[in-house]
Amino acid sequence: MNSYEQMVGAELKEWQKKITKRSSLVERYAKSVQKKVNKVIPDKVHDVVTTSVKTIVKGALLGSEYTTKRHVLHHKNLEEREQLVKGKLLSYRRTAIVEGAGTGAGGLLLGVADFPLLLSIKMKFLFDAASIYGFDVKDYRERLYIIYLFQLAFSSDDKRKEAYEKIVHWDETVNNYPVESTYLEQLDWKTFQQEYRDYMDLAKLLQLIPGIGAVFGAYSNYKLLDELGEVAMNGYRMRWFSK
Repeated sequence: MNSYEQMVGAELKEWQKKITKRSSLVERYAKSVQKKVNKVIPDKVHDVVTTSVKTIVKGALLGSEYTTKRHVLHHKNLEEREQLVKGKLLSYRRTAIVEGAGTGAGGLLLGVADFPLLLSIKMKFLFDAASIYGFDVKDYRERLYIIYLFQLAFSSDDKRKEAYEKIVHWDETVNNYPVESTYLEQLDWKTFQQEYRDYMDLAKLLQLIPGIGAVFGAYSNYKLLDELGEVAMNGYRMRWFSK
């Protein structure tokens, strides 16, 4: 193990402690406020989020758009791979910030349009990260791993812990999804959609308000991509060290 891997290994242990720890009192209070705000958000917004999750995520898992252009990266060490992943994250984060500011400036209608756009950006980043770390996204099991990383990043405490356990015990998890043709049917899509919708933070919801939406849209998209990047990198570090 070289010095970079030792440093990353220490970071991974700290992240594992953080990801399995219950949210702070302040964070739980913020979420309770958010749930109240969620109740006054128009059904149209909730419908867009729910539909986009189902359409985009299932499309990523079944379609070729996310897999044909991505090739497994070979003959690179961990440090070289992570430099590439950070570059991808920076690029996608910039795109997300521009999208968030642009759609947020338009108020409710354009603000709603940002939800599927941001979701698509997140999925593309995860597929890129998998390929850079050396995993073949044409394999449905790697696409399934991406789903659990997504849940790990954007779920409540309980569901986040469940997703973490699936990743920690990956070989066992994969054995419970033996057939590619039926693995999607075994996923709890209703919970998946609900968790993602409810996770959207208050800043993201404030993006829907004309006048101030651009600022909150840009900030929220930056924050959400940053969270996803941290989860993705540490999720694949776990796979790297388990080889």
